[in-house]
Amino acid sequence: ATSNWGICVTVRASFPSNESSSAVFFCFHCRVFVNRSLTLENIKCYGFDMDYTLAMYKSPEYESLGFELLRDRLVSTGYPHELLRYTYDPSFPTRGLVIDTLYGNLLKVDSNGNILVCSHGFRFIKGETIQNYYPNKFIQRDDTERFYILNTLFNLSETYIYVCLVDFFTRCTRYTNLLKGFQHGDLFMSFRSMFQDLRDAMDHIHDTGTLKERTLKNLEKYVMYDPNLPVLLTRIKELAKVFLATNSDFTYTEVSFKHLFYDFIHYSSWRSFFDLIVVDTKKPQFFAGGNVLRQVDTHTGKLRIGTYTGDLQHGTVYSGGSSDVICDLLGVKGKDILYVGDHIFGDILKSKKRQGWKTFLVVPELSKELQVWEDKKNLFEELKRLDVFLAELHKNQDSSSTDPEISSIQYRMKVLTYRMDMSYGQMGSLLRSGARQTLFASQLMRYADLYSTSCVNLLYYPCNHLFMAPPVLVSYLPAFTLTHLCNTTGEDELCHKMTLDVVLFVHCQK
Repeated sequence: ATSNWGICVTVRASFPSNESSSAVFFCFHCRVFVNRSLTLENIKCYGFDMDYTLAMYKSPEYESLGFELLRDRLVSTGYPHELLRYTYDPSFPTRGLVIDTLYGNLLKVDSNGNILVCSHGFRFIKGETIQNYYPNKFIQRDDTERFYILNTLFNLSETYIYVCLVDFFTRCTRYTNLLKGFQHGDLFMSFRSMFQDLRDAMDHIHDTGTLKERTLKNLEKYVMYDPNLPVLLTRIKELAKVFLATNSDFTYTEVSFKHLFYDFIHYSSWRSFFDLIVVDTKKPQFFAGGNVLRQVDTHTGKLRIGTYTGDLQHGTVYSGGSSDVICDLLGVKGKDILYVGDHIFGDILKSKKRQGWKTFLVVPELSKELQVWEDKKNLFEELKRLDVFLAELHKNQDSSSTDPEISSIQYRMKVLTYRMDMSYGQMGSLLRSGARQTLFASQLMRYADLYSTSCVNLLYYPCNHLFMAPPVLVSYLPAFTLTHLCNTTGEDELCHKMTLDVVLFVHCQK
């Protein structure tokens, strides 16, 4: 198992020409990728989130539903009815984008806050125009009052409706465009207030249960059914303890799992697949101080009075609690737990930083990322050749040398990079912009020990499997290793082949 795109494609490229490339690449859709080595044999307890983890929502149907509910809520609170003309376009938003609530821009940034992509509504801003807003093409990510990071899959519909709002008011002749908002007569609407209205609408559809209610009315349309899910949980439970920690309420969780475990419900209750079930956890607070732990009356769905202070009762459903309570009830330590979730902040970052849990991030978008690599491999191969050519041009130069003319090569590389980025969607790849890593990718690599398109992919590995991360080398080591190998073997062909592989690796790591 590996932890990066560079290794994926390098391994694929190293197969003999008579191997089926489609067969090799198919395996990657079922693989679990590794950032830090982890032995399943040492895991005594597996924890799972529900939404977008065990319960995978169909895309773009579910995001379209969220978009429609947000749009309709905004219109009902006074926003123009013309907004009803907008429909969800799944090709535009991606996770990990940043809203600048001061200027109304949507940003894609790297781990340091350098701006990779910038749009104002559906208009993409480039070059010197970006510097009018951001002189250094850089933002202070720590300024959370101004910048809002859209890290969750639930945020996709929110991302797109915000872009639609900016687009509408920018185009509407009734409104005057200003730097920080729009003027209509004596009324001024700032981008910040518009964002807050959107946040309020988002809270409304979740807090009132509107989104869940619509989902439950048509589970077949919005929730994927995977017959392997009960198989996975059964096998894990034979070897370790299993718990569910979800922010969803009991009623929604109950109905969802009856759908997910439909073929198994004749044999046992869905609750029998877990040693501990906790709903309404209110993550990420769950990983800090937490909340009062209470029991749920599974007949009525209501909470029982008082704080629960007893031992773990199998088959009982709890509400609230904290990560410390989980460890106490199950008799495990943080290092013994592998927690699986989709939320880079609420599930992965907090459980890793505050509790030391092992982490598994579910990234369903990886399927598309891998498919683009397969479909656009000709563009990638050309980029690789240009990289090698540039390296050859500069190989024997020193400080006294005259720079070679490379503008045409650089232009061609920009064109190829743009074409590859557009293959992912209008905002480009979730993990890259050209050869640069996105903020989401850097967080994934820092906080997720493992990641995959689905938690069900754990089925493809033995229960004692060692997920081995590739060695992380400092920047000088690849070149040193190449030189040493070429000098000792004297084989130009070997040296050339390894150069291609390292260029490919480094290109995807930048």
